[in-house]
Amino acid sequence: MDLATLIGLVVSFGLVIGGIVTGSSILLFVDIPSMLIVGGGTLGCSLVQHPLGNILGVVAVIKNTFFSRLDSPTEVITRFMDYANRARREGILSLEPLIKEIDDYFLKKGLQLTVDGLEPATIQEILETEISYLEQRHENGADIMATFANFAPAMGMVGTVIGLIQMLQNMSDPASIGPAMAVALITTFYGAVSANLIFLPMTGKLKTRSKEEVLIKEMILGGILSISKGENPRIIEEKLNSYLAPKMRRQEGS
Repeated sequence: MDLATLIGLVVSFGLVIGGIVTGSSILLFVDIPSMLIVGGGTLGCSLVQHPLGNILGVVAVIKNTFFSRLDSPTEVITRFMDYANRARREGILSLEPLIKEIDDYFLKKGLQLTVDGLEPATIQEILETEISYLEQRHENGADIMATFANFAPAMGMVGTVIGLIQMLQNMSDPASIGPAMAVALITTFYGAVSANLIFLPMTGKLKTRSKEEVLIKEMILGGILSISKGENPRIIEEKLNSYLAPKMRRQEGS
């Protein structure tokens, strides 16, 4: 569970709701037709822009903003130092029994290709293709959230216009103008809140997650290629450290 995402949502919604209840009842901000306009309109427009399969997978996309199963760079370096030392002492085939214990598909595939004796250039080509399509899948998920963020405020304005039209048709009753205006503005409120408190932050988090995962995959690729070339474990450690900020390198060496 990513505590930053959870805390951010709780704080942002908590403060907004707190500001509402200090001045009025929260029930004043509950309007079913407005929810249908913003929610349904946003979903419908998104379906026009994206394939159905991508939209249906949005739950998995949202899940990625709350959960992260990535190894830390430190763990990757430690793991590859073990692999490199083992391969140097016992030969590359000594890594084969370890492959069955690995859960990471990318690492598992890379080690298997190395054990199978493929040339480093071939291994690099295969794994770089994996990374490329990984980035594409992540980009699709972020694009869906960005689409929601773009359409939600627009549908909020559409709902507001609808409410204003309905209000203007009933101008003969001045007492109804105030409540009708309030309801008309609620759709704008829904669109702004959903875009700026949910969809835009999630878009940013997904992009951050993608960069983190690509970094780990590139470190794994570098380690795999170094082992396949039979490089010295110390050189492999220096190469993998080069992916990290100097501060992190010093922490790892301490």
